[in-house]
Amino acid sequence: MTTKQTPAFDVDVFLSAAGVGTTRASYEPADVIFSQGDAADSILYIQTGAVTLSVSSHTGKEGVVAMLGPGDFFGEPALAGHAVRLEAATARTATTVLVVPKAEMIRALHAEQALSDRFITYVLARNVRIEADLVDQLFNGSEKRLARTLLLLARYGKPDQTDRVLPKLSQETLADMVGTTRSRVNFFINKFKKLGFIEYNGGLQVNPSLLTVIIRD
Repeated sequence: MTTKQTPAFDVDVFLSAAGVGTTRASYEPADVIFSQGDAADSILYIQTGAVTLSVSSHTGKEGVVAMLGPGDFFGEPALAGHAVRLEAATARTATTVLVVPKAEMIRALHAEQALSDRFITYVLARNVRIEADLVDQLFNGSEKRLARTLLLLARYGKPDQTDRVLPKLSQETLADMVGTTRSRVNFFINKFKKLGFIEYNGGLQVNPSLLTVIIRD
């Protein structure tokens, strides 16, 4: 007996079919999509590429809070009543996003059950990820945190498995994400390379064997 699989939910196709007004925008690497403090007037959906979310303090110190890829939403705090962006969004690679005006997104979420279910699932998964990040920071050493960060950036366990080779990413950025120093990141990167957990092949390739760093005692 063959089990019929449910087709993947395509947000782009669904929004177009539902008549939701959207704009497609393309960005080159390092382009600013929006800045911290800009008006929070839209929700964005990544079609291709990668986006870095970061926050800056009043003293100018910057920290990376998330690295997003295809299928991810961002800018969703606008739906919670925030008038301005709480973080900055920057394209990490050539990136295409679908921009949905806030009012259009609210209307679609109320009118379209399938989109609402998909969005709620995403937000819940994002909250679980944030909690896991906090646990990681509290209880794991920098080596495990770096391994987990690299696996997440490589979209390990995602159905598409498209990003095993990471685009150029500085060790300073990785250090910000992991919460350690660049010298420690450099030390563990070299260690992972010697053990065959990662390779350099036109970019940083993350091998599934890196998972052993996380699951070992």
